[in-house]
Amino acid sequence: MSREPNAQLIAVMDEAKVSNKGLAKRMKDAATQRGISLGTTHVSVQRWRDGSGIQPQTAALMADVLSVKLGRRITPGDLGFFDHTRPATPEPLGYPSTVPDVLSMLDGLAQERADTVVSEQLIVSDSDLSSAVLSWMIARPDGIQSDRPAQQRVGMRDVRAIRDAAATFMQLDFKYGGGHGHKALRHYFRHEVLPLLSASYSEKVGTALFGAAAEVSQLLAWTAYDSGNHRLAHRYLTSTLRLSQVIDDRMFGARILGNLSHQANYLGHHTQAIQLARAAVEGAKGRATPRAMANYWAMEARALSNAGDRTGASLAMTQSERHFERADSADDPPWLSYFDDAELLGEFCHCFRDLRMRREAVEHAQRAVDSTDPQYARTLGFCRMVLAQSQLLNGELEAAVTTASLAVDGGDSLQSSRFQRYVADFQAEVSAYAANPAVVAFSEQVNEALARLDEDE
Repeated sequence: MSREPNAQLIAVMDEAKVSNKGLAKRMKDAATQRGISLGTTHVSVQRWRDGSGIQPQTAALMADVLSVKLGRRITPGDLGFFDHTRPATPEPLGYPSTVPDVLSMLDGLAQERADTVVSEQLIVSDSDLSSAVLSWMIARPDGIQSDRPAQQRVGMRDVRAIRDAAATFMQLDFKYGGGHGHKALRHYFRHEVLPLLSASYSEKVGTALFGAAAEVSQLLAWTAYDSGNHRLAHRYLTSTLRLSQVIDDRMFGARILGNLSHQANYLGHHTQAIQLARAAVEGAKGRATPRAMANYWAMEARALSNAGDRTGASLAMTQSERHFERADSADDPPWLSYFDDAELLGEFCHCFRDLRMRREAVEHAQRAVDSTDPQYARTLGFCRMVLAQSQLLNGELEAAVTTASLAVDGGDSLQSSRFQRYVADFQAEVSAYAANPAVVAFSEQVNEALARLDEDE
């Protein structure tokens, strides 16, 4: 499906008599004056004119530049983008009440593009979120309607095919990020997976089928999240939570609550992040493996660390470690295989960085970098950026810039909007040393990398 051209942006640029190259140069000059590195080129501007998404910070900068050119106030909303001048209103959660409702909602979500222009803001009311969590905590499983009359009969071979497809797309996501493969995956989900849920199957096959469908739905949420479409990601996650309820998969449902906590934490909603992580821990007790419990406790530690609660975060990390020590004492589902020592170290280094515990942050981040498999390019990029921030926190400017340069040099990670924010945060932190040759070289490296990314699209 082709995008609709951004008529508002085109009209304002015409009024300002500015070309694609001219606007890109003005934006980069303005960013440099503010100590921000920006990789905008004329190719970027053309994409935005054609209807592509844009990061909130970039849209605000564009609006400021055009305001100066026209001599009047221009907002992102005037340019056809989200408007930060309007107060944010809560997003209705829409937790599905029945199985047909959740299947209908997922079908609708699978028709939405992840690159739709949206604000990074996402506000969900506490009451809506609490209602959804409570529904999941106390609800009885719907159960599988087995052996019902249908034209198609599903077997375990079909389930294995779905899981193999999910594994392939997950590898692409780990390597490239940025919603890579989202379009193909949502097409596969809508046309190949969802129809099977309404077919005929045995109870055993049906249970496995719903579990496999939930795994694909979760991956769609992550790819939307990584491309910066938080509304779409959140709706996928809440729908997937409801899907797990059908077969009473408490361990996977708790995993989804952990993902929701991760997203809330990223967006700065610390209280919700803490509550969601704790709901995962409590909701999975007695139903999850030690490795899974270690993951849920790590999510709570992340949320508490970001909220500045050192005591609570330390207790949560201790609990996570205790469960992880027994990780090999139980058989884990395949979807949990990624959560190894390197992943746990990665979670903890984020905690210590947020708590500003310098020595522990550097130590855990370095160990996370050393133990992360390079095939997980995006994860390695995150860990390197946290190591760079931790080294800077420790007063090691040269080492920090070197580490950040290695992270950016990977290139592929820059397709992730989350990774781009890690880089932007680091650049803001080193802006006090803007004249340092190493910092100047790093800013140039980021600009070149982002320009190459624009040219590749």
